[in-house]
Amino acid sequence: MPLPVSPTGRSLPWPTPGLAFGGDYNPEQWPEEVWAEDVRLMQEAGVTIVTVGVFSWGALEVADGEFDFGWLDRVIALLHEGGIAVDLATPTASPPIWLHQAHREILPVSRTGERYWQGGRLGWCPSSAVFRAHALRIVRELARRYGEHPAVRMWHVSNELGGGNRLCYCDESAAHFRRWLDERYGTVAALNEAWGTAFWGHQYTDFAQVLPPRDSESTPNPGLVLDFDRFSSDALLEHYLAERDALREVTPDIPVTTNFMVAQGPGVVDYAGWAPHVDVLANDHYSLSVDPNREQELAFSGDRMRGLDVTRPWLVMEHSTSAVNWQSRNRSKAPGELVRNSLTHVARGADGAMFFQWRASTAGAEQFHSAMLPHAGTRTKVWRDVCELGRILGALAELRGTLVERPQVAILIDDQAGWSWNSGQKPHHDLAPSHAAREYHRALWERGVTADVVPPHAPLHGYRLIVVPALFLADDRAAAAVSAAAHAGATVVVTYLSGIVDETDRVRAGGYPGAFRELLGVFVEEFFVLLDEEQLSLDNGWRATTWSEWVHADAAEVVARYADGPLKGHPAITRRAVGEGDGAGAAWYVSARLDHRSLGALTDDILIASGVRPTVPVAAGLEAVRRVGETGSYLFAINHSGEELRVPASGQDLVSGSRADGTLVLAPGGVAVLREDA
Repeated sequence: MPLPVSPTGRSLPWPTPGLAFGGDYNPEQWPEEVWAEDVRLMQEAGVTIVTVGVFSWGALEVADGEFDFGWLDRVIALLHEGGIAVDLATPTASPPIWLHQAHREILPVSRTGERYWQGGRLGWCPSSAVFRAHALRIVRELARRYGEHPAVRMWHVSNELGGGNRLCYCDESAAHFRRWLDERYGTVAALNEAWGTAFWGHQYTDFAQVLPPRDSESTPNPGLVLDFDRFSSDALLEHYLAERDALREVTPDIPVTTNFMVAQGPGVVDYAGWAPHVDVLANDHYSLSVDPNREQELAFSGDRMRGLDVTRPWLVMEHSTSAVNWQSRNRSKAPGELVRNSLTHVARGADGAMFFQWRASTAGAEQFHSAMLPHAGTRTKVWRDVCELGRILGALAELRGTLVERPQVAILIDDQAGWSWNSGQKPHHDLAPSHAAREYHRALWERGVTADVVPPHAPLHGYRLIVVPALFLADDRAAAAVSAAAHAGATVVVTYLSGIVDETDRVRAGGYPGAFRELLGVFVEEFFVLLDEEQLSLDNGWRATTWSEWVHADAAEVVARYADGPLKGHPAITRRAVGEGDGAGAAWYVSARLDHRSLGALTDDILIASGVRPTVPVAAGLEAVRRVGETGSYLFAINHSGEELRVPASGQDLVSGSRADGTLVLAPGGVAVLREDA
């Protein structure tokens, strides 16, 4: 499947003939005599592409305007001779020490007004004109020197933009923020209205009076904080576009990417807004050791990454072969887990699996982060699993360009809604913005149902079930789209804490859930937050924790009521028929955070009501996802359990080379990818 059309009118190619397999390669950390061994071992492992140069600015521009490309010339030549493609990075994630020494003003300023010092990564302010000029100079030098090299198949702009410099509160950022606000609102009166600045008497009479939400003695205005989050995302996007456009001026036919960090929480930038500007959508994903449902969280993040644009494959640019180094306790992966993790990404739409990094560093801040080639070398579990994954991805080459079979379920999630929930004081400060999205996704995942996790402005036609889980901020357009989907026949499930504020972060007056109140036919007069050990019973035997609400079912039938506590007898879950005839839809409202068992029972009910079925019959520990395309239909089956599983399926297993005639037998921890019989 081709990528978006380039400025020349030609389609941009995927950077590798088959699935991409490799990782970040940092040869500047090693003596040159190691490089030939690296290439030999890459060939042994089946590596097809490596990312080069992410943190190499100081080694390429050794002084202001003084360049040394000799070592990079030799590395790229070695890789090309070895048949390994290059994803060449612009090294702007890490400015060189000489630049920090000469221009300390490019370093970000904290909320308390302290300018950071050299020594970290992403040590630059996105609004800095000085940094922009130096960054674009090195970018253009790289493009001119390597743009026609046959090894260079993709450009990689910076690294994890916003991962260390998301917010800068310096004076240059403040001036940039004021220009952004002027363009957004046009008048100071409109800004005052949007932010509700009459509260605490903080009205502005001129844009020049506005400052970023710097440290003060009390909580800043939530509207100000939300808009500063939006501005910060746009400022970083502006820098990305400047680098991207500089590359395209010289090499219009090479795709450009940058690595997102899409996971369960709100992004450091608005990834839905960034996605249309990136030729190859790429993501970095790392599981948390303390998460008891790591496999499901990985699937959730993959579904969310795919949901940014369901019409094209994406790439996992970084994940870990085993333990990372930045968590409280860094758990190593069990044998085979690396393969299962990687194939989960591929099953959910990734056309490749890449890692940080190729060779484990012996020095520096990430010296104990796992790598494809670990400190202990090739006599290791990690190396065996890396080689096995390389073999498998090579065998799966034919499915490049296929897409995940269109799910029947959409889950709505939004970075900006997460920022809104995190800005200002809220009724409950221990609820992560995406907690409900993750919980509903888990309930579907356990039932073998794949979901697209999409931004609220994604097209919703064709989905039979749409879940709106604690979407705190919803504008009128998103609310109208959800309503239209219900009237077109979809089953819509809206949970507590949805539609509470509009796009300016103002509470929608007239009763919760604000934007969805008319669709649902309910009126919520008050939140009833539950304490840590507090639970409520529903009259159908279900249990509620954390959150409940005083609901009036004005135009909806009551599915379940609270059976005890201060809300006894009041509706807890409602359903309203929407539309008429065979094409009628339904709008459910869930006012309580249900415990896992109860949410599972609710999920069973709504799957029956919506007619949604799993990819294959459900078995505990089985993950099954289908990809489809011109080359056929491919069933991914991953066994996360310790028991043998039997899956009804027929076709050729590309992993083992064997056939399944009616029944696929999966060993404990096993994986299979069937080219299904027509």
